[in-house]
Amino acid sequence: MPVLKFDEIPYEAVRKGLQRKIIHEKELMTVLLDFTDGPWEEKEPPHHHPHEQTSYIAKGEIIFYCEDEPDQHLKEGDMFVVPSGKMHTIKLLTKEARLVDSFTPLRRDFLEK
Repeated sequence: MPVLKFDEIPYEAVRKGLQRKIIHEKELMTVLLDFTDGPWEEKEPPHHHPHEQTSYIAKGEIIFYCEDEPDQHLKEGDMFVVPSGKMHTIKLLTKEARLVDSFTPLRRDFLEK
């Protein structure tokens, strides 16, 4: 059974200002994302993927943008869902933010080094 102990697993650098930790099973993945480069003037470029996604805002504030949906100002404790194939993105409103994303099936692209 996979276990991720926060203090024992190093972060993976995704880009400057963004690092992550990943845990997964065969068809479910949870990704801890720590942003430290906010607030942003602009939103990130929108993207889509075939995975279903849920996200929990554990720290900070964001604006969540999802195709054909009203923009959502979200803060610590809020959650959102991204259906498969929908264009979506975020804009960081605070200096730091922590998001906990879950995906099914696995984001194999996140596991490729």
